[in-house]
Amino acid sequence: MAILERTDKDGVAHLRMNAPERLNALSDAMLAALRAELETLSNQPQIRAVILSGAGKAFCAGHDLKEMTAGRQAEDGGKAYFKDLFQRCTAVMLAIRALPQPVIAAPHGIATAAGCQLVASCDLALAATGTRFGVNGVNIGLFCSTPMVALSRNIPRKQAFEMLTTGSFIDTDRAVELGLINRAVPAEQLEAEAEALAETIAAKLGAAVRIGKQAFYNQIEMPLEQAYAYTGDVMVENMLWRDTEEGISAFIEKRPPDWQQ
Repeated sequence: MAILERTDKDGVAHLRMNAPERLNALSDAMLAALRAELETLSNQPQIRAVILSGAGKAFCAGHDLKEMTAGRQAEDGGKAYFKDLFQRCTAVMLAIRALPQPVIAAPHGIATAAGCQLVASCDLALAATGTRFGVNGVNIGLFCSTPMVALSRNIPRKQAFEMLTTGSFIDTDRAVELGLINRAVPAEQLEAEAEALAETIAAKLGAAVRIGKQAFYNQIEMPLEQAYAYTGDVMVENMLWRDTEEGISAFIEKRPPDWQQ
């Protein structure tokens, strides 16, 4: 049984973390599987959108605390292992952002600590109603410093800091209000709703979505004037494509576009 399952349909890749007995914790094996699959997807332009979900009763409970405890047995008390672990986890989060295709998180149950970080790192998120989100490491004496990076770039800083310092959970209503997720749907509709969103994205010109995702994250960190100059150049490049010319012509002529990419 694979720890990470993948199914493809109509330009959409669905990745399902498959370690339900461990609440899909980001174990060494899970991190390795995610990183490898993301690398594969980055070279598959025929895939235009990605869904990330979890098997069993939860999306992801964060790092594997049993593995982390075992890492302490090293002569250095686990320092080298912990540094490598957090670097590997960061590499997965950065790979999601760098992936050309939009990634849709579809959490249910709980998404805690690095599991909440995973949701925050995805481009979009639909959650099952009743899902609980938390960066609750502080409850066991470990401040969620790396999850904080993604969380604080998704929700207002005071709300992020409250979650980080209290270890409190938020529900889907609050997660929508703060912007951590796009919307909540009934649990029995989660997969279908995530697939519908992915299929909508997959129906667009793939090259345009790819250049747009990269530009979105690049410009958001720039000063206003620099962002406009940069995105203006991106639009010029986009406008010169054959498929963009075809898309505009098709719209004017009220017909479906004949895209090649």
